[in-house]
Amino acid sequence: MLWVKAFHIIFVTSWFAGLFYLPRIYVNLAMEQDPQAQARLLLMAHKLYRFMQPLMVLALAFGIWLWLGYGFKGGWLHAKLTLVIALIGYHHYCGRLLKQFRAQQNRHSHVWFRWFNEVPVLLLVAIVILVVTKPF
Repeated sequence: MLWVKAFHIIFVTSWFAGLFYLPRIYVNLAMEQDPQAQARLLLMAHKLYRFMQPLMVLALAFGIWLWLGYGFKGGWLHAKLTLVIALIGYHHYCGRLLKQFRAQQNRHSHVWFRWFNEVPVLLLVAIVILVVTKPF
């Protein structure tokens, strides 16, 4: 089970790296005026999002494996799963934003994306605190 836990941590960390970086690309896309630079940023965002998909799936798969191995115990796990569902929603919303950028239909400023970029940080802090402290 320790191998499963190790792989879960590896894939969660990798997924979060993408969740931290993708909105930073969106900040630059929202500010960029040069069409060539926009095309390059869109390509980067598209490749990163495609790379993040299997990382998310593997993080979730190893997490479910841990859940089945250790059992569903405590209210902290309910709270963590709620936050993980929010994180999955955030991930998919990033994909929706990418489609809007590709269709040149972005309606948000670079400042909005700077704030949007903080959401996974807050979720990560809350999830780690729940997992480590198991407060309830």
